[in-house]
Amino acid sequence: MTKNIMIVGVGGQGSLLASKLLGRILLTAGYDVKVSEVHGMSQRGGSVVTYVRYGDKVYSPVIDKGEADYIVSFELLEAARYVEYLRPNGHIVVNTQQIDPMPVITGAAEYPTDLLAKMEASGAQVDAFDALAVAQEAGSAKAVNIALMGRLSRHFDFSQAQWETALEQCVPPKFIELNKKAFALGRNE
Repeated sequence: MTKNIMIVGVGGQGSLLASKLLGRILLTAGYDVKVSEVHGMSQRGGSVVTYVRYGDKVYSPVIDKGEADYIVSFELLEAARYVEYLRPNGHIVVNTQQIDPMPVITGAAEYPTDLLAKMEASGAQVDAFDALAVAQEAGSAKAVNIALMGRLSRHFDFSQAQWETALEQCVPPKFIELNKKAFALGRNE
């Protein structure tokens, strides 16, 4: 049976490293893994979506509406934007940070309110936490992606040591300790 994970965020937040880490641990566990990146205006702070599909045999990297088992969101509005991709009773791991999109910055729109309640009302199993605060506690705001992966890891049967090995294979050596700390804090938050 194929499982589907979407990683959604805003350009520059590290979703590609998150998908690389996820792909690495799933490959190591013997799954067939397909990763597909869909970029919006990522260089300008636009939406970035990465699909990670795994199972015995995966034929397509694309996830359709209603098929995602998990959505990992780097930002609150991005989670709400993609909630329709979640299967019934699927899980959303979401950073509660709000990053204003251009229409909000220019005053043409207001940032929506009550997004967590709306996602829960849609039937999603919402796991929301302040991943930015966790990343800053670990030593860098740039570690939000790894804090989110730490939180997502609670939904899998891999040990923390297995995740750390995957981290060592994906992250430059000078950032290993910072990322291990962010991962552990996110996992245990």
